[in-house]
Amino acid sequence: METRAPYVLIGSFVLAAILAVFGFVYWLNNTGGIGPRTNYHVQFQGPVPGLLVGAGVLFNGIRVGEVTQLGLAPDNPRFVNATVSVATTTPVRADTKVGLEFQGLTGVPVVTLEGGMIVASSGEPPTLIADAGAGQSMTQAARDALRRVDTVLEDNSGPLKDTIANFKTFSDGLARNTGKLDGILAGLEKMTGGGAPAQKITYDLRAPQNLGTAGKRLSAPLAIPEPTAVAMLQTQRMLFSPVGDIKGFADFLWADSIPKLVQARLIDSFENYDIAHAPLRSTDLGQADYQLLIDIRRFRIATDGETRAEIELSARIVDKNGKVVASRLIETSEKLDQVEPSAAVAAFDVAFSRIAKELIGWTVQAV
Repeated sequence: METRAPYVLIGSFVLAAILAVFGFVYWLNNTGGIGPRTNYHVQFQGPVPGLLVGAGVLFNGIRVGEVTQLGLAPDNPRFVNATVSVATTTPVRADTKVGLEFQGLTGVPVVTLEGGMIVASSGEPPTLIADAGAGQSMTQAARDALRRVDTVLEDNSGPLKDTIANFKTFSDGLARNTGKLDGILAGLEKMTGGGAPAQKITYDLRAPQNLGTAGKRLSAPLAIPEPTAVAMLQTQRMLFSPVGDIKGFADFLWADSIPKLVQARLIDSFENYDIAHAPLRSTDLGQADYQLLIDIRRFRIATDGETRAEIELSARIVDKNGKVVASRLIETSEKLDQVEPSAAVAAFDVAFSRIAKELIGWTVQAV
């Protein structure tokens, strides 16, 4: 009797353990777990990478079941059929949206259920159709998008090259015409009243008046073309030597460019000397027998040492055949007590008056 007692005890313990396991499973499925289950068929219209039997099923983000079966659709190998088992209390509707999400760092896929308003008719649970592309991960979506972009670029490589070349041509044109564009914008700004344009003050050069009674007269028609000069002298600004920005002359302008101004005042001077035999401009009608050709070498204010207004002209008289009849160099200067526009113009008037008188006397002797 004592020998058989341990076997009875062991057998009773094993039987109790088996009953406890079955009881725990029953409790888990009916009372303490997620309760009764309902199976639904889900069809994915594309690949479901990484989805496995046993993967979770979420409804509005809450786990309500798992995938119990996976297989390819027999009528369409591109489709995937799945069976999901979810808690019976889950409000799955005929229009519930089905998708696939990839969770965590490893991208574990889970089936997602969301929303739905249409109540299915009684009977067999409805088949849920997943949205197209529901099984596409972010990586795959990005890869497909890049592939489509690459296809578009490849198909339009020619027009894109032409467009880039046109942009380059346009930008090169803008770079070459920056100065003109600045001028156009400045003009538009002034036209529309924008900005505060500085008021320029214009000064004229005066021709000598008192030249006395004309003695010797010009014996043949004479023309005075526009004088020649280096580019620096083709300006209306007051020039200085050494070159510098002298205070008070920022808004200074001669009435015309220096060569045209000298031409006009030389003709005025000849007219003041003898109006009846005054020289012509080169653009006037008719052809003169002689031309007085002037080259302007200096027309500036010198500030090195004693401040002075300097004028230097190279003069040549040529006949209608181009032969030089006479030539000379004429230069003069006038002291400038104060470096300011009015005093500078007065000094140039005095200096030019001497130049004009000397040039007239020399010309009438040569012609």
